[in-house]
Amino acid sequence: MKLSDILNEKSSLWIFGYGSLVWRPDFKYSSSKVGYVKGYSRRFWHGDNFHRGTDQMLGRVVTLVEDNDACTWGVAYEVRGQEIEESLKYLNIRENVMGGYETKLIEFKPREEDGSVLALVYIATSDNPIYLGPASSEEIAVQIAVSSGKSGHNIEYLLRLAEFMRLACPEVHDEHLFAIEAATLSLLPFLIG
Repeated sequence: MKLSDILNEKSSLWIFGYGSLVWRPDFKYSSSKVGYVKGYSRRFWHGDNFHRGTDQMLGRVVTLVEDNDACTWGVAYEVRGQEIEESLKYLNIRENVMGGYETKLIEFKPREEDGSVLALVYIATSDNPIYLGPASSEEIAVQIAVSSGKSGHNIEYLLRLAEFMRLACPEVHDEHLFAIEAATLSLLPFLIG
């Protein structure tokens, strides 16, 4: 089903956030739910030359990669009526124009409810010129430790995402995220000193 069909048929739209949207949606919404999407892993494989980095020093932010055995936890926001157009306009600038993400509709399962809803998600692909792809936790940590952009330091992005997971989904262990967090924290004494 296409996004235009969903918008024509329904008076609300769910938007799934798995990166900075979990703590800073910056758009109006009617409700939000913690939950997950199946078939995707969250990875720090996308470069950022605006929010958390620059053209000279790309930051690293998360995207989703297809992974049949995985699920990614985050927050889905329900937008209704006029909120739909306003939030999509904002997100298309934030994610598509500045971030290089494409949109998909995927099944979102709220944590404490039966059933699911289709949710719009923004995913960076390897076609993007600033897509960085896989690297070791240590390599990603070094890049995060030295990068900063218009929205702040890349370390803040990493730590806020890890904090969200620990507070909202304490039973979930995001191995990729927590390995990069540990590697980045081990670098801090060298950056401060």
